[in-house]
Amino acid sequence: MATHYPNLFWQRLKHDKAFRQKFARFILYFAAFFLLAGSILLAVISLTLPNPAKLDSRVIPQSTKIYARDGTTLLYEIHGEAKRTLIQLEGLPDYVKQATIAIEDKNFYHNTGIDWMGIFRAMSGVFISGSLQGPGGSTITQQFVKNAILTNEKTLTRKIKEIILAIEINQRFTKDEILKLYLNEIPYGQNAYGIEAAAQTYFGKHANDLVLAESAYLAALPQAPTFFNPNGPNKARLDVRKDVILDQMVEQGYITRQEADEAKAVKVTFNKIKDAILAPHFVLFVQSQLAEKYGEQTLEEGGLKVITSLDWNLQQIAEQAVKDGVARNAKSNAANAGLVAIDPKTGQVLAMVGSRDYFDETYDGQVNVTLQELQPGSSIKPYIYATAFKQGMSPATMLIDVKTAFSSDYAPSNYDGTNKGIVNMRKALAGSLNISAVKTLALVGVQNAIDTARDMGITSDISANRCGLSLVLGGCEIKLIDHVSAMGVFANMGIRHDQTSILKVEDGQGRVLEEYQADAGKEVIDPQVAYQIASIMTDNDARAFVFGSRSPLILSGRTVAAKTGTTQEWRDGWTLGYTPSLAAGVWTGNNDHSKMKAGADGVIVAAPIWNQFMTQALKGTPAETFSEPSGIQHVIVDAVSGKLPTEFTVDTKSEVFSSFGLPKDFDNVHIGVKINKFNGKLATENTPLDAVETKIFTVLHAELPNNPNWENPVRAFAAAAGFESPPTEEDDGTGPTSSSVYFSTPQNNETITSLPLTVRVSTAGVNAVAVDLYVDGKLVGTSTVSPFTFQLNELSEGTHQFSTTARLSDNTTAQNNIKINVQTQNE
Repeated sequence: MATHYPNLFWQRLKHDKAFRQKFARFILYFAAFFLLAGSILLAVISLTLPNPAKLDSRVIPQSTKIYARDGTTLLYEIHGEAKRTLIQLEGLPDYVKQATIAIEDKNFYHNTGIDWMGIFRAMSGVFISGSLQGPGGSTITQQFVKNAILTNEKTLTRKIKEIILAIEINQRFTKDEILKLYLNEIPYGQNAYGIEAAAQTYFGKHANDLVLAESAYLAALPQAPTFFNPNGPNKARLDVRKDVILDQMVEQGYITRQEADEAKAVKVTFNKIKDAILAPHFVLFVQSQLAEKYGEQTLEEGGLKVITSLDWNLQQIAEQAVKDGVARNAKSNAANAGLVAIDPKTGQVLAMVGSRDYFDETYDGQVNVTLQELQPGSSIKPYIYATAFKQGMSPATMLIDVKTAFSSDYAPSNYDGTNKGIVNMRKALAGSLNISAVKTLALVGVQNAIDTARDMGITSDISANRCGLSLVLGGCEIKLIDHVSAMGVFANMGIRHDQTSILKVEDGQGRVLEEYQADAGKEVIDPQVAYQIASIMTDNDARAFVFGSRSPLILSGRTVAAKTGTTQEWRDGWTLGYTPSLAAGVWTGNNDHSKMKAGADGVIVAAPIWNQFMTQALKGTPAETFSEPSGIQHVIVDAVSGKLPTEFTVDTKSEVFSSFGLPKDFDNVHIGVKINKFNGKLATENTPLDAVETKIFTVLHAELPNNPNWENPVRAFAAAAGFESPPTEEDDGTGPTSSSVYFSTPQNNETITSLPLTVRVSTAGVNAVAVDLYVDGKLVGTSTVSPFTFQLNELSEGTHQFSTTARLSDNTTAQNNIKINVQTQNE
């Protein structure tokens, strides 16, 4: 019945005059109350407003201090004393002013000091989340009020104050006077307030001498000075914003397209941080997070005390390892390196070295390579095999490592150009075999593998459409810091902890603003899967066939997992590894992505740096092993197929299985077939009992046997490797039934359609020391090694007589003859 109430209301409003009068009075009283309340609110707020005429009033700033995790090692101090030099607007080049107007407030000379649409968007955040959301499209006047007069807090009261003051200032001052105030007051980062201080700080010149490109860069900074710090990790984003400003200046008629393009092409050099700073890349990484969370003004003037996760001792070890490694790698034309270390049990960043030397301008030292998206090469393979193990495969799963065309234009090769034949997933991952890895990715599905990587902490934009099967060979870029964090999930048996670089923040009065709280983390992969990966990555014997038994991937007296990666043309070299308590990764290469020298593999250029760091970092700590989680079982399986052994299994091995991936099928690679041992044909009821024997054949099929692109190469490999196929011709009882010499291949009266032809002669019940082969009465070869094999490269079309004579150990001979028909031409 409640659904009829709205209809009743509108009916009364339409037909009941008295009701309409009452409702109108209600609306009138409500509006009057709202206006009265609003007026009172504005009056109260107005009483607390500062006098805009006293624009030189300032809150005394306090410096923010950033410490290592010990709370005593000062890494960097963001000075509270602001650098500010006032200038006159008339002396500035026009494009300095125009760049700011173009990006911050294109209607500056026409608005009333406020942007009503921007205010509406900001106010709407109050009703959605209880706080103002985003910058709200503030005008230059509003930004000046917010930064020079008010605080940066995101509250409704502060926004109302901002609006009132912006309107009042717009009425009191001319537009050029407001722009002058803005350009003299706005923070540009690194404690530089105003355009003159910014020009001096970043370029070592006066604002009057700025060129167009430099002006665009400075105009880009006020939106988020710490984030866009040209010496910080987001320099590439600053470059993009600079170009956007130049494009806006063209659209708004300030400059020509040619001037913009010329400015974009100018290489601008920024001054480096001159204050004392330790672990600069890490400090700037933390500073960017603080600015995003607390705002630029609080960061620069709020007197924060920040305790970070950085271990100063490990940081020094890491810096030395990178320095030594870069010096060694000079011969490989690898000019740079980066290193990240993380505690996998907490996710805390313990060390970060973003380049060979932050202050080295020759090699773009300020670029933090640990935060750059780079191709990881084969170091990404553990995530793909983890996906396979999630789906019930195991380290024992058989793969046939042979050249395979996965599409018309994609047939990858192994690093050394060879095919490894029959392998298992343990050997394939440990030896970093490319073909086997691509097969595994195709079997598990690209999107499933991407989901695994993302669950483990990879944040880069990797997608199935863009990466495809090349994902497993490092075809899509990821960040070193994410890579190490994800490896830490394996180290922590499937439990992920988010990256953490800040442990505690206090304000200027000592009040705790935030503090790290230990938690249980989140299980993102099954612990059994993580253990299987660790089992492989710690298996030095399994990777020795590629890396040797004494590679830098092992640590003396330690159980340590490790994986390398090398990209095409030796542009990137990687090594990542972990123990239960420490995960670390190293990237080596050149910032311009130029090639290293041929042979500069990850194990050559990156692994020694990783090894040096891990050895020193773990020195004096107890050796650890990876605890076997519940559910893991060690099962004896066929050494080739990885399945349960049968009576025909030739060799077995013990392998690590998860509870949901236990082997259920029996070995189908080694099969026993009853044959006539004298002629090699399938035994039948006509075969004499004393001629019947069970022969074991090795039968190989591709992982996708119904796919010719997979199956045909496997068949070719099996034939070349000498694996005989089980006979298909049945014995009719007329063949040899006693000691003799006979042809295994070809068979009597067989038609040969392709050359070369392999002829195999077998003996039964006799001891032959040599076998001669005759074709049409002419001796073509002698073999003294069993199985007696001959290869005929040429045979004319038609029927031929094959004869064989076996010379026996008792000085007697045995003979046999067959006829074959050669038909190699198309009819």
